[in-house]
Amino acid sequence: MLVYKPLSTFLQKFSGKLSCLDRKLEPDLPTKSFLIGIIYLRTTMTEKILILDFGSQYTQLIARAVREANVFCEIIPFHKPIDFSPALKGIILSGSPFSVNEPNAPTIDIKDISSRVPVLGVCYGAQLTAKVYGGRVDKSEKREYGRAKLEKIKDDILLRDVSAVSQVWMSHSDTIKELPDGFEILGTTESIPVAAFKQVTGGQFPLYGLQFHPEVYHSTEGKSILKNFLVNICQCSQDWTPAHFINDTVAALKEKIGDKRVIMALSGGVDSTVAATLIHKACGDNLFGIFVDNGVLRKNEFEQVLKTYDELGLNVKGIDAREHFYTKLAGKVDPEEKRKVIGGCFIEIFDQEAQRIENIDFLGQGTIYPDVIESAAVHGPSVTIKSHHNVGGLPATMKLSLVEPLRSLFKDEVRKVGLELGIPHDMLYRHPFPGPGLGIRILGEITEDKVRLLQDADAIYIEGLKKANLYSSVWQAGTILLPVKSVGVMGDERTYEFTVALRAVTSVDGMTADWAHLPYEFLADVSNEIINNVRGINRVVYDISSKPPATIEWE
Repeated sequence: MLVYKPLSTFLQKFSGKLSCLDRKLEPDLPTKSFLIGIIYLRTTMTEKILILDFGSQYTQLIARAVREANVFCEIIPFHKPIDFSPALKGIILSGSPFSVNEPNAPTIDIKDISSRVPVLGVCYGAQLTAKVYGGRVDKSEKREYGRAKLEKIKDDILLRDVSAVSQVWMSHSDTIKELPDGFEILGTTESIPVAAFKQVTGGQFPLYGLQFHPEVYHSTEGKSILKNFLVNICQCSQDWTPAHFINDTVAALKEKIGDKRVIMALSGGVDSTVAATLIHKACGDNLFGIFVDNGVLRKNEFEQVLKTYDELGLNVKGIDAREHFYTKLAGKVDPEEKRKVIGGCFIEIFDQEAQRIENIDFLGQGTIYPDVIESAAVHGPSVTIKSHHNVGGLPATMKLSLVEPLRSLFKDEVRKVGLELGIPHDMLYRHPFPGPGLGIRILGEITEDKVRLLQDADAIYIEGLKKANLYSSVWQAGTILLPVKSVGVMGDERTYEFTVALRAVTSVDGMTADWAHLPYEFLADVSNEIINNVRGINRVVYDISSKPPATIEWE
């Protein structure tokens, strides 16, 4: 006999009140089938928060904060239709570079949305909420940007366990002067009267607004506020974990791929490795991986990566194509031209190897969420989605369907999934490495001798960072071989050899970066080690430029 009483809570969410829910009786067959269908729906459906993007630079930070609370979320432009499926638990309205009072300011039907799910407006989203419901939003006396102190003036579930006075981060030039009827203030700051508010009458679902940005680091209890919205208001179960993702993804891959074959270009990087491991769990050796040595990998990387793939049980073929790449790169000095040659050669090699494998139906790729997010542009909706392919583009003759198991994940989430899959920590937490490899860290023409010089110098630098326990505190580090020779003295001999620049930056996501303040003693030791051990280099410099105005890579 089936017992339905314990299931009644979530069954009612999707099917309304059923007369049989409170009876421990065997229902008739149609009712039983309906209930089993509802149970299956609930156990296979991922709860979701939707973030409507109005063009804020912080939108992805909201998504990251939601994901950190083990709640799945997606970002869509504000103008896209909303799918109000049972999985949708709530909606967050992002900030924006617009003023709500501009004639072309983006807007949505907040009243309709809040009649269906709980809503939280952040900065612009809060101001838009206030205006839509009849409040007044005007220019601030001065632009409010930076730290502020939020004073909690009313206890509410949104601010549960938040300190009476809490640091928050402001970034706006408008402010809410008057709240609409039916709304009340929850928090204020010294400079703005309405820092947090809620609708108290007339709403079917909870509707909140925050003038500050809870998603940024400087809002010290901001993530607690977001968690209150997600868990206490939207009733999210917080079950979106790496293990949950793996189970769901592998099941979906098995259904999609079946007994067909998948080919995949692997780079040794985090994304392609995790994606390949997930696909392998779904289809085993029907995944055919290809890892190409393009001649501009790091020292011993080709052998080390193949060894790791073998330990993971992946079916991967290594292709030594160094000479092919060096031949095609001869005489090329323009950075964009070098990129095109490296990408084109890779496609050529990959296509050749793919032709040797029969009956391929799918192409696996390590595409991640930031690569596919469509954002709302500052001056209108964006129609361009950033494209990213591990293979650098596909030959027109290769008619394959894509398999992209990581499309919904941010980079940090990919790493967590990788750890759950048993992929070695060192591979998952390696620094980002450019697709063209050392090819854009050798300024000017690429030759085999220059590659060897740079590989040896870079290996000393990276190993030194690890030994000094500095590697994990740096977002990205690398060595650049400059097209400059200078005079040096070694013993009684004068030398005329190359210069290398060491680069190390700190960053959150690579969009902006500051140079890493590495200890002088460490830099001196690394410089001596490189000069003493790499014949052909007699000078080492350190790059102390930030991004912007510089970039992380030199080319």
